[in-house]
Amino acid sequence: MKIIYADTFFKRLIGLMGKKDFSEIMVFTDLKDSSIHTMFMRFEIDIYYIDENGIIFDKISLKPWKFYRPKKQAKYIIETKKGLLKLNINDKLDFI
Repeated sequence: MKIIYADTFFKRLIGLMGKKDFSEIMVFTDLKDSSIHTMFMRFEIDIYYIDENGIIFDKISLKPWKFYRPKKQAKYIIETKKGLLKLNINDKLDFI
């Protein structure tokens, strides 16, 4: 499975907008804001919010044209096509 790192302003800005299909994992880093939108997207996505310890503290599925902001700031955000990953809140991930 391919992992795409959205580690620049432009990559974070574009994200998954306009894609017809997506089977990769997109990891957002260097975040100043943890809010997410699905404007101009064509499919439902799963979003995982991860803290500085690598713990998933929030997870949500969003349909196109929706907005979401978690209760706290994330260190990383993972976006995938809905159902691609089977991760849960409190799972720990290691970023190397």
